[in-house]
Amino acid sequence: MAGFQSLPGFREFYPEDFSRRQHIFRIWRQAATSYGFQEYDAPVLEPLELYTTKSGDEIETQLFSFTDKGGRDVSLRPEMTPTVCRLVGAKAGALKRPIKWFSIAEFYRYERAQKGRLRAFNQFNADIFGEAGPEAEIELIALLIQCLAGFGLTKDDFYVRLSDRDLWFFFLEALGFNDVQSRGILGAIDRYEKMGDDAFKGYVEAHGALDDEKKARVLAFLQIKSLADLEAALAPFASEKLNTRLGDWRKVLGGLGAMGLSDFVSVDLAVVRGLAYYTGFVFEAFDRKGDLRALAGGGRYNDLVKKLGYADLPAVGFAIGDVTTGLLLEQRGLAPTFVNAPDIYAVLGGEKERFAAFADIRALRAAGWRVEYPLKDVAFGKQFKTAAESGAKLALIYGGYELAKGVVKIRDLTDRSEREIPRDRVAEAVRDALGGH
Repeated sequence: MAGFQSLPGFREFYPEDFSRRQHIFRIWRQAATSYGFQEYDAPVLEPLELYTTKSGDEIETQLFSFTDKGGRDVSLRPEMTPTVCRLVGAKAGALKRPIKWFSIAEFYRYERAQKGRLRAFNQFNADIFGEAGPEAEIELIALLIQCLAGFGLTKDDFYVRLSDRDLWFFFLEALGFNDVQSRGILGAIDRYEKMGDDAFKGYVEAHGALDDEKKARVLAFLQIKSLADLEAALAPFASEKLNTRLGDWRKVLGGLGAMGLSDFVSVDLAVVRGLAYYTGFVFEAFDRKGDLRALAGGGRYNDLVKKLGYADLPAVGFAIGDVTTGLLLEQRGLAPTFVNAPDIYAVLGGEKERFAAFADIRALRAAGWRVEYPLKDVAFGKQFKTAAESGAKLALIYGGYELAKGVVKIRDLTDRSEREIPRDRVAEAVRDALGGH
């Protein structure tokens, strides 16, 4: 019998793999706390309606959804945004603004597993609520960059593509598209990089033929890669509203530039983010080589908290996944190799010496040192071999001779030097030898 295997798209983490994942989480958590974000957690199982209200009934095909034993329609969470909106919305009046929260959690989507996309995956989510101005975008994009740069990745490894659904709607309205048509065009633009001209087939089926001149202008707009080109393209439509929005663009790019992050950020109108709830700036992080799917994505979603039944509250956020981040670190040689080694290995004589050593072992462990010893009686020679192979820095030797003399022998396993120390000075000697604690 072959035994059981994990389900398709789900992962198990053996200790070395788990250490790599914890390393990713540690860098993300360090970045978020240094930016003043507070960590939260939430249920893994939510009412199905929370997701259909946000994204429409069609999302159910992508969910691990079912009817529970109480007759409730529920789903494993596919993302965190609706949940954090619910949490913040429920206590918005009591929370000091701006509300800067983050989480690291596991999510589940019932879709075909492929490179960089699994059915169970972890994401770092960061959101700012209660700040309507572009200052929130500056803070979040800077955090996103730090979440990747913290691993040693540079501007040559990844970049953030910045776009704006507000400007797209303004531009499409100026070309004569109504709101429904504009959303259809944005859906086509979202697919354009992957599908080319075929991306517009769905629009044509829903709304009829697309005027060649309008299509050409749409395609030219999505090619824009600089603020100067963006301003030039919109110059014929000058208005106070448009000037204010372009001022927001200058503020975001200027703020990120003042932080020294300009080389990480690219104006790119081809990015529109397919989710309809985004209401302004949108952004995605990609690896420079283009081998991987998007590393991270986010944007402003000012209407979602209200749509879920709470007070109107502006919001902007992003998510970054552990699968693509891990792949990028491996490609760039930045995935660390973890040595799962003790600090100290205790070499023990017979039962009398073992029991004498236990008090020291417990005290050293309580002080934070990682101490290992043989669980059963083993010959001294074999214990020394195990101690050397374990990767420990020190060996503490408890033999009959040492016990009778009231000492412990401490051996440096790097240079094999030895010295005797009084039994009551073991912790002090370890601290001197290893530092810290």
